[in-house]
Amino acid sequence: MKPSPQFLRFCMVGIVGLGVDLAVLYATAWALGWYGARVLSFTAAATATWWLNRRYTFQAADNTSVWTQYSRYMVSMLGGAVLNYTAYVATLHWVDLPGKAALGVALGSCAGLLSNYLTARHLVFKNQS
Repeated sequence: MKPSPQFLRFCMVGIVGLGVDLAVLYATAWALGWYGARVLSFTAAATATWWLNRRYTFQAADNTSVWTQYSRYMVSMLGGAVLNYTAYVATLHWVDLPGKAALGVALGSCAGLLSNYLTARHLVFKNQS
């Protein structure tokens, strides 16, 4: 089965989000530690992906206020965030390689992908799907 163009756009936006996530993680880990920095980096990445998904993946054009939609997006991403953070923490604990934090972020992104797509498509941007 061929993935939909919308899902592929969501994945491309996710790659940008991964870059944001890694940049914020490595910029702040010295001050917040690997766990605290990950909370901040996930939030930054989710904010970036909300904007890009709104603009490119789902082409939001409804009358929902930006702040309402942003809030709905951030809350709906919590399920994926749990999967994401769990994979990240497991990687930090069980993998003994240089760059394990980056690997954990990447694995976490993969772990939350389907959950995040489905909630974004059916709960946040349902009028644009």
